[in-house]
Amino acid sequence: MNVIQIKNPGPMMTVQDLGRPGMLHAGVSRCGPMDTPSFRLANALVGNAEECSAIEFAMFGGTFVASSPVRIAVTGGMVDVKIDGMTVSPWESHWLQPQSQLTIGAMKGAVWGYLAISGGLNVPETLGSRSTHIRTGLGGLDGRCLQKDDIIELGEAIAAPLMVQSHPRIFNGDVIRVVPGPQADYFDDEAWQIFLGQPFTISAKRDRMAQSLEGPQLKAARGHDIVSDGTVFGSMQVPGSGQPLVLMAERQTTGGYPKIATVATVDLPKFAQTPTGASVRFVSISAEEAEDLLIADRQAIKASLAALAKKPDPAG
Repeated sequence: MNVIQIKNPGPMMTVQDLGRPGMLHAGVSRCGPMDTPSFRLANALVGNAEECSAIEFAMFGGTFVASSPVRIAVTGGMVDVKIDGMTVSPWESHWLQPQSQLTIGAMKGAVWGYLAISGGLNVPETLGSRSTHIRTGLGGLDGRCLQKDDIIELGEAIAAPLMVQSHPRIFNGDVIRVVPGPQADYFDDEAWQIFLGQPFTISAKRDRMAQSLEGPQLKAARGHDIVSDGTVFGSMQVPGSGQPLVLMAERQTTGGYPKIATVATVDLPKFAQTPTGASVRFVSISAEEAEDLLIADRQAIKASLAALAKKPDPAG
């Protein structure tokens, strides 16, 4: 049996796959990675199918040991990666030999990192997915964050060359595009001028469920309580404090605060990867513009996956 052992886990380290769609009616959010394109690239670099599960972590990655030769790749941002003390590059695949130690350091200019291992992580499926939903204890490894000395069985890997992504996904700028939310009319012109005209800071109050913002208060002229209704990844709620709260991959499926806007899907990875303490500005676009941008981005990601280049394979 091929396994990977977690010798020292990073924060909020979980097993994730592309999530469990179609369960919102049952109160189960899709979950999945915070930065889906980086997740998909990690799997592609090690020759995995896109539905394979991988490890997501926040801020830094920790240390790992495999029981047999495996291909590994780390994506999400720029980060120090070492195998037995020797530096190797993120955004490309490498061989990790038995008992060699993989060390993943701190993320630079990003928050969420991904470690893909050839064969994927063979944890049980729950409701059709291996994704971990921490707050409900669902999926992954016993529904929890990975811990020191956890051992995870690996799936069967297919033969594949080592690969490199020549142009890693690095996010620049502070602009996040949003679409007016279902309760946009709860906020008057003054509130909208503040929302779109002033910067907000990424708060340290962040996890897989939600991301708090700090900045000018947004007052809902029609009140900060609504009949609870559905939410999506990127819904921007404004509670009574006036400080926006953006719902993320592991969000609750309904909420009782008015939603001024929704982060455009194309900008969700950028928003999720914005470091704590950084400032962001919001620009309003139409739903049609958001759809066009998403289609173009998905085509660009598809092209990036197709453009992965082979690298010399020291294992022969």
